[in-house]
Amino acid sequence: MARLQHELFHVSLPQGTVCFDAGEPVDRVYFPRSGLISLLIATDKSELVEAGMVGREGAAGLQSAIGRRTSFARATVRVQGLFAAIAAEPLRRSIEMSAEAASIVTRYTEILWAEAAQLAACNAVHAALPRLCRWLLQSADRLGSDQLILTQDLLGEVLTIRRTSVSLIAQELQQRRIIKYRRGRIAITDRGALEGCACECYRVIRDLYRTLPVRPDEEAGNAAWA
Repeated sequence: MARLQHELFHVSLPQGTVCFDAGEPVDRVYFPRSGLISLLIATDKSELVEAGMVGREGAAGLQSAIGRRTSFARATVRVQGLFAAIAAEPLRRSIEMSAEAASIVTRYTEILWAEAAQLAACNAVHAALPRLCRWLLQSADRLGSDQLILTQDLLGEVLTIRRTSVSLIAQELQQRRIIKYRRGRIAITDRGALEGCACECYRVIRDLYRTLPVRPDEEAGNAAWA
């Protein structure tokens, strides 16, 4: 990455930005610095199901660094923020020069597939409340903050549940003083209780990402992944 500083550029992307769509070549890789990207699978009925998310721990489109790739998912900005981006080709050339870097990219890609499999099981068998708790915890980890800007409509879309159900769950969690919710902003106030309400999928996915190296600039404040 040190060799690629002149190739990197930074962009501020609003919520809803499509970085690349399913079936498109992945020609750019996005490294979230303060935002969050969802990897979405579209159904024939135009429904979108989340198969993974990318925050400060990784990058969207990184699989293109080990060979030219077409995306299987739509990469959409869920939480606006600042992103570092780079064209896939110079990143691929640089990765080819480092066996260690190639190993990290391969491992990260494997973890993304494992996460997608875990989320498929989660969406099939777990109730809305533990899934919502799991999603809030994952988002907080990957944003590096317990303060989340998330509307009920967005949560309903991500979890494929009705907005009214999201509202009821949020009210219950707020009454139990686990979160505070107001005008599209969610604050996690009792992380231990939230983890207790989440399904086991949160812990499974969290442990997968703990096997990845931590960037030096994140070691001090990366307790959630340590």
